[in-house]
Amino acid sequence: MAKYIAQIIVLGAQAVGRAFTKALRQEIAASQEAARRAGGGKQGDKSAESNLRTGMTLEEAKQILNIDDPKNVDAIIKNYEHLFQVNERSKGGSFYIQSKVFRAKERLDHEIKAQEQPRSSKTEAAQEAEEESQSRARQRR
Repeated sequence: MAKYIAQIIVLGAQAVGRAFTKALRQEIAASQEAARRAGGGKQGDKSAESNLRTGMTLEEAKQILNIDDPKNVDAIIKNYEHLFQVNERSKGGSFYIQSKVFRAKERLDHEIKAQEQPRSSKTEAAQEAEEESQSRARQRR
């Protein structure tokens, strides 16, 4: 009798161990995929910050507003205005969906702003380098 109980315990522990290992592998794969999509480095940090701030990912926002290219500002505005108006409560729409539409536009706005910022920071860095070289030249004289 004790032999059978021991076998049941061992088999149960093996099944739980396999399930845990499988779940852990899936979680690691999902984490690596998310890191790959985010781009890693500073770009990934900015993407993660925007995701946390707005509560949705860039992919979700693109799906909600039916946008393929997040750089197409005209399409974003057009789809946002249409979906926002259609879901007004006075017209029998859903406040929840209207909120999702608003958050989607907000997330895309963060993405556009993040894409424009590196360009301006590069020019700022170039200006700072130029000013620094000019100040060094003055010191040499």
